Amino acid sequence: MAKKLVEQQIESEETAPEASADHANPAIRAVADKDIGSAIAVAGHPIHAMLVHFPIALVICALGVDGLYWITGDPFWVRVGLWATGFAFAFGVLASVVGTLELLAVPGIRVRVASWNHAIAAMTLVAVAGANWGLRLNFPEQILPHGLMLSVLAAVLTALAGWHGGKLVFDHGVGLIISTKQ
Repeated sequence: MAKKLVEQQIESEETAPEASADHANPAIRAVADKDIGSAIAVAGHPIHAMLVHFPIALVICALGVDGLYWITGDPFWVRVGLWATGFAFAFGVLASVVGTLELLAVPGIRVRVASWNHAIAAMTLVAVAGANWGLRLNFPEQILPHGLMLSVLAAVLTALAGWHGGKLVFDHGVGLIISTKQ
């Protein structure tokens, strides 16, 4: 009896509620049958999942660099922050383009709410990263406090976008397999 209960618990944790093929709602059942495999992949590896690590790391790096600049006042950190925010923006745009293509190409991704939450948070993050880079290019004397505030906002948006991206992967299994279209 206890073993069966544990097996049911594991099965309920592994199956996302909105993706269940035996859900009472027919619209949700239809979602469960949609393809969620990656349509944009190289050798079975989703490109979007490979690219997002760079802007994530660089956004967090920029926040750390701003903190070091605030503490030390060393202009070296201004240059490092300029490069970190510039590359965070560039890789963010690249990851966003691939993610948007994936969103539009795969019906099973499009119909999930977490996909749209992730996309909105990620696009907002790219806009903030671009603003942070632009501030550093044009007004380096404004890094404290404005650049630091943009870096904090970017880190919060990174966490939000990452939460929803993780929800897609771990709760819905999005991007774990190559699309059946390939």
